[in-house]
Amino acid sequence: MAHSDSEPAGEGGQGELAAYRLRRERELSSLYATARSLTVLGEVDEVLPSIVREAHELIGSDFVYLSLRDTGGALTLSASAGTISPEFSSARMPAGAGLGGWVIETRAPVWVSDYRRADGFHRDPVFDRLVFDEGLVALLGVPLLVGDRVIGVLFAADRTERPFEKDEVALLSAFADHAAIALNNARLYDESRVALQRLRDAYRVIEDQVATMERAAAVHEALTHVVLTGGGPGDIAQSLVDHLEGVVTIRDRDDEVVATRSSGAGAGEDAGLERELLAEARRTGRCVHGEGADGTVLSVAAIQPGGSHLGSLSLRRRAATESADVRMLERSAQITGLLALLRDARVEAEERVRGELLTELLSHPPLQPVHPALRDRALARGVDVDRLDVLVTADCPDRSTADVVRELHASSAESSGLAGEYLGRATLLLRADDPEAAVRTLHQRLRRRLGTPVLVVADRITGHDRAHSYTLAVRCLDVMRSLGETDRGATTRRYAMYGLVFDPRRAQELEGFVTDSLGPLLDYDRRRSTDLVSTVAAYFTHSGNLSRAAHALHVHTNTLLKRLDRITTLLGTDWRSADSALRLHLAVRLHQLRDVLDGRG
Repeated sequence: MAHSDSEPAGEGGQGELAAYRLRRERELSSLYATARSLTVLGEVDEVLPSIVREAHELIGSDFVYLSLRDTGGALTLSASAGTISPEFSSARMPAGAGLGGWVIETRAPVWVSDYRRADGFHRDPVFDRLVFDEGLVALLGVPLLVGDRVIGVLFAADRTERPFEKDEVALLSAFADHAAIALNNARLYDESRVALQRLRDAYRVIEDQVATMERAAAVHEALTHVVLTGGGPGDIAQSLVDHLEGVVTIRDRDDEVVATRSSGAGAGEDAGLERELLAEARRTGRCVHGEGADGTVLSVAAIQPGGSHLGSLSLRRRAATESADVRMLERSAQITGLLALLRDARVEAEERVRGELLTELLSHPPLQPVHPALRDRALARGVDVDRLDVLVTADCPDRSTADVVRELHASSAESSGLAGEYLGRATLLLRADDPEAAVRTLHQRLRRRLGTPVLVVADRITGHDRAHSYTLAVRCLDVMRSLGETDRGATTRRYAMYGLVFDPRRAQELEGFVTDSLGPLLDYDRRRSTDLVSTVAAYFTHSGNLSRAAHALHVHTNTLLKRLDRITTLLGTDWRSADSALRLHLAVRLHQLRDVLDGRG
């Protein structure tokens, strides 16, 4: 039988408990050191062997291997550590089959103590033969998750029958989470390197073509100067106007004008003609021309490096467009596209680095000093980690987390902070003397830029415990949404009355308050499968109006009266008095909010 979790180990004496704690400390220390070592690797070919090698040393099993999913969903062995036959190293598991298929389907760890007798999953005869020939008996598989997507499975295997302890499963799962991030970063690194090489190749092609034409040489020199000096679309438009005359307009992918320059020789606009010419330019990939109603010639070139539409470049003038001018426009459009790609690559790389710094800070133990290397990397970007004393998280159901993070990055640059996605949430660390004012300003900006309602929550970090502030902010945001808030910026302090719910450190206080106030009702509901707590909630929500409360509960008024009589029997006759009702109503509301946050509501 396959297992999605392990059985708890039996309790031992004090010595065994101390040994267990020491072993867990060593494992966690090793996991932390291993995760840090993975972050410094750059290429996928370096990351894959390192993952299995470190996992093999961390878990101590006979054999560790990592299989990645291909485009068809099948698992292909990509790296391994431990003794292995050549046949097994080329193993391939069809989509949905084997232990790996179960791990991918459930997105959770799965283990078997004896693969030969295990059931509950679809077997593949070819792979089963390889497993039997290899002598593998006990197998544990954990998913490699990037966001909501499973990119592969990390396996640990032993050649003897044994169960996998809960601690082993948790340790390999935690390692797999770090490994998935490292592997995804390596993939992004490879893609960035390939994209940069493509940009360099495209630039060399442009340079060779421009060098063959005498007139274009001057334009090429001017455009090269723009690239080398970090210029933008306005500089490119000015260079074209200087050599070709007329009116040059550059638009972005949203058809918004980003730069326009004129030599005074142009004429009026014709938006309809420009749209028609741009559509043809995008289809053909060449500069196209048309004559306007005023007799001017409009030439339009699409900016679409690598097939991605990034905008357009147009020239309007009274003179006919010669072939050399066409080549200049086309090359200018290509260089404008390269500049846009380089700009996007720089922004993306910087945002990724800042997001990594954010993740490291939020994952850093609060009582340990920040590592000097991490501090230096942040200072290189103008960020003093010791001054980041406010944590902000934002949620916008109508837009993706990536869109929200992109806007937070713009705000982080202005406040010398760090933004990124952490545990699926758009998160920002910044310095603010007044968190209330900061979160209101940030909410207004996000609301305006995203064009849709957004919830923003800020929490003042105390004792460098950034992870706790993150938990408070996220749970407070969920409380706000449960209370019906959809568009607001606030601090956790504004919702202090719900602190018992969203502060995990006060869970015991919350449990005590709810038990003292609702204990008899909760016990009765559990024993009799009734819903007296919801009845009390509806009664208070509708201010004691029996008709409305009964309607909300979908019961007859007589049924409601019987329930209220039962509640009176359990709580006493004074439960509806002013003081008792206030306490009871608050307990019911906190109980409901806790259920919502814990996924039971």
